[in-house]
Amino acid sequence: MIPLSVPYFSGNEWKYVKECIDTGWVSSAGKYVETFEERVAEYVGAKYAVACVNGTAALHIALKIVGVRPGDEVIVPTVTFIASVNAVRYVGAEPIFMDCDNFYCMDVEKVVDFLREKTRFREGYCYNKISGRRISAIVPVHVFGNAVNLEPLVEMCQERNIKVVEDAAESLGTFYSVGKLSGKSTGVIGDIGILSFNGNKIITTGGGGMIVTNRKTYAERAKYLTTQAKDDPVRYIHNEVGYNFRLTNLQAALGVAQLEKLGEYIKKKRENYILYKKEVDSIPGLHIAETPEYCSPNYWFYCLRVKEKEYGMSKDKLLTVFTERKIQVRPIWYLSHWQRPYRSCQCYKIERAVKLYEETLNIPCSVNLSQEQRERVLEVLRDGRR
Repeated sequence: MIPLSVPYFSGNEWKYVKECIDTGWVSSAGKYVETFEERVAEYVGAKYAVACVNGTAALHIALKIVGVRPGDEVIVPTVTFIASVNAVRYVGAEPIFMDCDNFYCMDVEKVVDFLREKTRFREGYCYNKISGRRISAIVPVHVFGNAVNLEPLVEMCQERNIKVVEDAAESLGTFYSVGKLSGKSTGVIGDIGILSFNGNKIITTGGGGMIVTNRKTYAERAKYLTTQAKDDPVRYIHNEVGYNFRLTNLQAALGVAQLEKLGEYIKKKRENYILYKKEVDSIPGLHIAETPEYCSPNYWFYCLRVKEKEYGMSKDKLLTVFTERKIQVRPIWYLSHWQRPYRSCQCYKIERAVKLYEETLNIPCSVNLSQEQRERVLEVLRDGRR
């Protein structure tokens, strides 16, 4: 079996984890948690970073920190892993679903159009003309390692007091390359951002996440809420509901070692992307999706677009062929506004997302993908054309 995306351990992982085991510092206290936070913050250019048990927990806390209240609305993309939407419900808010652009990220032009045409600003807040509810936040998700075109979006949100909570779970290592945001990492453009270190991400801690921000008050609040909201840790006094969302020292040790190799991993992923694209784009009916011209992505996932009429096979049939050949591929996520818990939620001009869902497969993209494995993937694609 050729897997879709698996972790790669080629550095100091065992050395650092063994130190945790040898010294007994395996739980939520220990030097590696703080070291991991400091090094992630430095890498993305944030003043503060707070480690969490996973990216979903990080997003849940980030939404609470920026002031999303029960009954509010939060703008989200329909093309995203469901966690980005579930976190909105965790804080009692309702999602408003947006379409995607050609890079699978939130369609910023449509969001701006929605805010201008379908909302009103009064008494310091933005309100939905249809529901009458306050729109308190937006969650732009940097999908597959591509960056959302945040520059115009952030400006509009600042005008309307909508907090920007960046879901950079998939885009560690992605930086903007043009405009006012040039040189800046995803996750640190808005008010607060989150990262994920799940097993299939470009670097992993097995499970894990991080909140990143330039606001000290947000960082302090994040640390407080993720460690059970302890007001007096000696006497166990808690003045509000907190969460056991801490990252363990064992996981952080793994993360520190993985972060040391991130540059190498991105380089390898970029090389495989270029090789895939050259070969796949020469097959009529197939195409590897481009990356945005305004950023340098981390090339986390590769998107294969299948034009059924031209290629002679549907995306779903091709998925079956790959499975029979023991190669793991997957369609992009079932669109969030189609999911049962969210079918009654408001959507705005969702069109491109449906087309991309019908055409797209993610193909093997592990850091340690070999030339032989890549050629096996290409062989299936060429055979499908015959």
